[in-house]
Amino acid sequence: MRTTPHGSVAARALAVAALAAVSLLPVHPASAATDAAVACTPTQAVVNGGFESGTSPWTQSSTSVITSRSGQSAHGGTSFAWLDGTGGTHTDTLSQSVTIPSGCSTATLSFWLHIDTAETTSSTAYDKLTAKIGSTTLATYSNLDKATGYVKKTLDVSSFAGQTVTLAFTGTEDSSLQSSFVLDDIALDTSGDTAPPADSTRTPAAPSYTVNLSSNTSGTVWTGHESATFTNASSTALSEVYLRLWDNYHGTCGAMPITVTNVTGGTAGSLSVACTALQITLPTPLTQGQSATIGFDLGITVPSGADRFGHDGAFNNIGNALPVLAVKDGSGWHLDPYTNNGESFYSLAADFKVTLDHPSSLLVPATGTSTDTPGSSGRTVTTATASKVRDFAWAAGPFSKISGTSAAGTAINIYSVSGISSSDAQSMLSTAKTAVDAHAGRFGAYPYSELDAVIDNNYWFGGMEYPGFVLDLVSTTALTHEIGHQWWYGIVGDDEYNSPWLDEAFTDYATDLALGKTGANCWNSVSWASSAEKITNSMAYWDAHSSRYSTVVYGYGKCALHDLRRLIGDTAMTNLLKSYASSHWYGVSTTAEFKVAAQAATSTDLTSFWSTHRIDG
Repeated sequence: MRTTPHGSVAARALAVAALAAVSLLPVHPASAATDAAVACTPTQAVVNGGFESGTSPWTQSSTSVITSRSGQSAHGGTSFAWLDGTGGTHTDTLSQSVTIPSGCSTATLSFWLHIDTAETTSSTAYDKLTAKIGSTTLATYSNLDKATGYVKKTLDVSSFAGQTVTLAFTGTEDSSLQSSFVLDDIALDTSGDTAPPADSTRTPAAPSYTVNLSSNTSGTVWTGHESATFTNASSTALSEVYLRLWDNYHGTCGAMPITVTNVTGGTAGSLSVACTALQITLPTPLTQGQSATIGFDLGITVPSGADRFGHDGAFNNIGNALPVLAVKDGSGWHLDPYTNNGESFYSLAADFKVTLDHPSSLLVPATGTSTDTPGSSGRTVTTATASKVRDFAWAAGPFSKISGTSAAGTAINIYSVSGISSSDAQSMLSTAKTAVDAHAGRFGAYPYSELDAVIDNNYWFGGMEYPGFVLDLVSTTALTHEIGHQWWYGIVGDDEYNSPWLDEAFTDYATDLALGKTGANCWNSVSWASSAEKITNSMAYWDAHSSRYSTVVYGYGKCALHDLRRLIGDTAMTNLLKSYASSHWYGVSTTAEFKVAAQAATSTDLTSFWSTHRIDG
């Protein structure tokens, strides 16, 4: 994904950065040696974070803090925590002790906050809410941060695995003009092991998905059935799998956009990670090489908004909506939280056959190769098949469509929303033809028969990549970037949450090359914000320092690759990336593997290069 400046996004980034700027103080420290030896059990550590189960185990300053009374509303469910709002000198508090499990590499504290105030000043913080750990203030909000609705706040607390901390909120009002600080859906999600993988075999392997869905007249609601067949590639027996219901991030656990019911082939367990992960226990553990199939009824409701999952008027984008299998390796299950700042979508190459029954008035571009057949009266059945892809996405709407073929023979389809001129659509078609061939020439032939691009200038995020399917603005640079992701994320996979530089920095570097940019002297402008800032940091870090994410991962990351090219030579770098892509074709890249490959491509010792460029792993 290529981000672009956006007011609300920038404001959210500053708020998150403020949260992350202060260190947490542990109440009961645990030894580092113990942490390294203990496997992480993914969990949601805050109890009753939605306040729907009474008041326990929260401690509140008065019985009116946790409430469902009129005057304010819940973010999800019916209850919420309402601090202050009296219009006079007043203090309210709310606290809970939480334990972050040992061994977890990812721990994310999140909560939804609505600030409603009668204060009219635009310069003075009269009334304040503080979020604290012990006596340490994590963040302070005030009447100056008022908003018409809830705003989500997030904080990376991964370094406190194995510790018990007291989470506390305190709201204070001065003598006049009320300010209400309303909290809901407080969570602390943990996942991932800190210990190095003992078994690098990724499983469940060779997934195959079969999906049959039917839409309503507008394409905003899809219902039907999905099945997934998979094999246990690990020497460790597989007793469970997890489905990622990524787009539940866009709703609440009480009103989920993605619903899974009537599970067969296993027993559905509890939802976790803000309802984006569903555990399914297999009836009998699978030994290495054994296969199984699970099935379930699926419901998808597309929310309003020009997002990667949302509808911009009549035009629906349906990315990450199909449940896919989470990945398990030697470090355990990868059940990282959704990030709106970048991507969390780590999955193995799979086969998809997706049948979409929809009104004939809607065009339905999708991952893979599509064929249309007549359905019932006024409807069309689009069947899309795709082999060796990591995800499946589609769109639905009354698009304008133009098509062409690149010089190397790749079919390109441009789908435009209303308001995109025919000349801009033609320009994007030309860009796509050039870009797909340029990237193929450097990294290996594009292996899929077609590439679809949906163009909408209302996308706040700039562009988004899926296998054989991208969303983009009218932008030569952005579209070239998103098409570059067909290689760096699509063909050569990576763990997008824990190693975002492996797809974003590599793709931005590829974009520069495709557009004839050399990155001359770009490393000279690098200025680190702190000693903790590294190109190879995870999304847990970048969500807590979101104002720096694009600068470091995209900008510094591609500049580091330009620097590596200058150090080892153009020919060596060209050969390195082409051979590296070939050796990881449909596989998964890691930072450690790339560093080994780069060192093998040159006689120059790269130790100081990695250190100077802050590339760890």
